[in-house]
Amino acid sequence: MTEPDSAVQFQRDPLKFLDQAFPAAGGAVWLADRQLLLAEPLAARAVLVNGEGRYEDHSDFFHTRKGTFGSRSLQEEIGRSSRILLRTHLHARAHELPAAVRKALAPTSGWPDAGNWFVYRHFVDVLAVPDSPVRLLRTLDEIVERAVLAGARQRQSRLRRALFRFRALRELRQAIRQRRAHGSRPPMDVLDLLAGAVGPDATVPELAEVFLSFLFAAAGSVGFVLGWSLYLLGMHPHTDADPAWVVREALRLWPVAWLLGRRPARPHEIAGFAVTPEDEVVVCPYAVHRDPQYWTDPESFRPERWASARDPQAFIPFGWGPRRCVAAALSLQLVEDILRIIRDEYRMSFTPHETQPSIGPALAPPRFTLGLTPHRLSIQGKGGD
Repeated sequence: MTEPDSAVQFQRDPLKFLDQAFPAAGGAVWLADRQLLLAEPLAARAVLVNGEGRYEDHSDFFHTRKGTFGSRSLQEEIGRSSRILLRTHLHARAHELPAAVRKALAPTSGWPDAGNWFVYRHFVDVLAVPDSPVRLLRTLDEIVERAVLAGARQRQSRLRRALFRFRALRELRQAIRQRRAHGSRPPMDVLDLLAGAVGPDATVPELAEVFLSFLFAAAGSVGFVLGWSLYLLGMHPHTDADPAWVVREALRLWPVAWLLGRRPARPHEIAGFAVTPEDEVVVCPYAVHRDPQYWTDPESFRPERWASARDPQAFIPFGWGPRRCVAAALSLQLVEDILRIIRDEYRMSFTPHETQPSIGPALAPPRFTLGLTPHRLSIQGKGGD
C-alpha cells in the first residue's frame, strides 16, 4: 500500500484503516504528509516519555497556539495545585452524586451529550466559582455546547468556530485579568489557580488557552469515558464486573485521546523506521491497546482482564510519562463512582441509535439512550404483575 493510498483510506475511515493496517504492518505505518503512525507499545511509550530528547518539547494538556505553555517546573506546579483543588472539590461533592444521577440521568438520557453535561455540571464550580460573572458562566456553557459535544464542531462553519473561539478566549482573558487585579489569595477555582501563575511565560492569552484544556478535559474527555463505559455495559448487559475494571476496559478499547502527535528534534530511528524533523510521529493509543502480543482477545470487551493487570505496558489512555493528564486518576475515580451508583441503585435499559463512534479530536461513543429505573420500583412493578 502506497503512502497516498494509506492517507486516503485513513481519512475516509480511520478506525477501519487502523484495524486493517495493524498488526499486519508491524509497529508503524507511513501516511502521506510525512506522518508515521506508531502502534508498537514500547516505542510509543519511549516517544511520549522522550527521555533522550529526541522530540521537540510537547505537552498535549499544556499545548497552545504558540506551542508548549510555560516551563516544565511551571507545568508541574499547576499540575500539583490543580490536583489538590480537584481532589478537594470531588471529596466535598461526593455525597451529591446519587441525587445528581437521579436528577440528570433518570428516567432517560441521550448520550454521549448527557455524559458531557453531567460531568461538566459536577466540575463547573471548581472551574469558575458560582459567584463569577454571569457572562463568564454563560460562556463556559457555550463552550461545552459548541466545542465539546460530539460532532459540535462539524455542525458549524469554520468562520463561526473562529469567531466564537475569539469571543470565548476574550472572555477568559478578561476573567484572568480581573482575578489578578484582586491580588493573591488561596485559589478557589481553576481560574484563580491560573491567575496566580507567575513567570515570563505565564501570559494571560496563554493562560486562557490552558483553562480551555481544563474545561475540555473535564467536560469532554471524562464525559466521553463515562459514555463509553455505559455504552459497553449496555452492549454487554450480563456483565457484573467491578466498575473500575469496566472503566479501564472502556479506555483500552476506546481511548478518548486516540492520536498523540510528536515532532522529532533530530534524525533517528523508531520502531525500525527512520524519521527526521520534517516528519511527525503520531502515537496511536487505539492501535497500541489492541496489540495481540500484549492483549488476549484484544477486540473483545473483557473487563475481568483487569482483575490481575498491573501497569500493563500497552496501556496509554492518558499518554505516558510526566506529561500525562494532570488529573487522570481523579477522573477515573469519578467515573467509577458514577457507574457504581447506577449499578447499585438502578436497573439499566439501553437503546443504541448508531454503531460507529464519533471521530474528531476525541473519540466519542455512538449515540444511545440510557434508561434508569430505581430497583425499588422494578421490584414493586414485578410484585404487581
